[in-house]
Amino acid sequence: MFIAANKKVLRPGLFVLITIAFFVSCKKDNNGGSGGGDTAENLAKDSAWLYTRELYLWNQNLPSNFNARSYNDPNAVMVALRAYSTEPGFTGPVDRWSFAVTKREWNDVSSGISGDFGLGIFFNTVNDLRVSYVEPASPAGKAAIQRGWRFTSINGNTTIDTSSSNITRIANAIQNSSTGTFIFQRPGKTDTTITLTAATYQEEPILLDSVYTVGNSTVGYLVYNSFLGDVSTIKSRFNTLFNKFNSAGVTDIIVDLRYNGGGYVELQNELANYLVPSSGNGGVMLKEEFNDKYSTYYDTTINYAKKGSLNLSRIFFITTKNTASASELLINSLKPYMDVKLIGRASHGKPVGFFPLSAGDWYVFPVSFRSVNKNGEGNYFNGLQPDATVSDGLEKAWGDVDENCLASVLHYISSGSFSRVSGREQQDIYTEPGNVKLGAAKFRGAVDERRFKK
Repeated sequence: MFIAANKKVLRPGLFVLITIAFFVSCKKDNNGGSGGGDTAENLAKDSAWLYTRELYLWNQNLPSNFNARSYNDPNAVMVALRAYSTEPGFTGPVDRWSFAVTKREWNDVSSGISGDFGLGIFFNTVNDLRVSYVEPASPAGKAAIQRGWRFTSINGNTTIDTSSSNITRIANAIQNSSTGTFIFQRPGKTDTTITLTAATYQEEPILLDSVYTVGNSTVGYLVYNSFLGDVSTIKSRFNTLFNKFNSAGVTDIIVDLRYNGGGYVELQNELANYLVPSSGNGGVMLKEEFNDKYSTYYDTTINYAKKGSLNLSRIFFITTKNTASASELLINSLKPYMDVKLIGRASHGKPVGFFPLSAGDWYVFPVSFRSVNKNGEGNYFNGLQPDATVSDGLEKAWGDVDENCLASVLHYISSGSFSRVSGREQQDIYTEPGNVKLGAAKFRGAVDERRFKK
């Protein structure tokens, strides 16, 4: 049984839904969900459909005769239901995210625990695949692999490009395999061959923080890679980080979210409270809006509660198509209160969120609310657009002042104009679909667990 975390009284219809989901084994058929007997898997699929029918943001579009049991598992049910997410002004379904996952897997993902090589990958050009980031505690981190290294061979195969078949092979070899042997071309060094064995490790959400002096400005730089992990620990890290920035006299901040797919809304709220200027204290940070059936009961306004001593008038974000959900929410929430500049590529485009709902051994995540800022701005399903289109500087390490995106922002701070504006726009268009597919292995979402206790 779930408890409303914000202590609102459960809507009677939702109470009935939860009761049905809890005692679903007593039912032989759930609105077309017949076939195969009342196995645990079938009952989980029934629950996925029942939850979605109630809470889905576009529930008014769902068919009455949907047969959940005809799908392989609860995740397949959720993927099929995405087709009904029509939104005015957009062609085709907008939902790319509703999903289901086993409870064991979600407990690892939400805690920031992975079991792979620990390598982020990104195409620099259509046949130039680079390491985009390395998790420090992972097998790749322990092997001292660095951002910017180029793959020249993957398990003996030297054909590396963005064709669909090769993208699938590359993703499986690097993201979904237990072992792999790779040859890397290293900037300024000889090639090296490294064999990796997947292992369990704790992800590091803050990959780098630095302070730069640019003319009369002191610039804080934060590479923030995920809003998942232990919430208390990350909040403590934020406190330490912003004390450091304050002690250094930081006057500008660059937040690098280029591979951040999102995570907990609670951590977005925390970071936003450090970044908002003092004038925003008490103002509307964001509003969560539910479908017509539940808006009266669950629509929520979250206000800023300013933290720290920094009082910024502007902020810079570095983004790519893999910047999603809670990352975009952070950007959008700050826009009414300060001069927000985006550098890189357009973001992913996920202005909606969800929360985990128990279905047997699974959690289901139907998109259940949209987020808008103080001015009612949201609906950026096509992504947040950059002020300066700058190619990802994959040849350089994090924090290198000559890395394309960082260099462009530092130039703006010193001169008032962006540099390194992309001269390879067409090339980036060619690589972007492949990079989006490679980035799909990483969680994308805005998860608000205040709604219901698991």
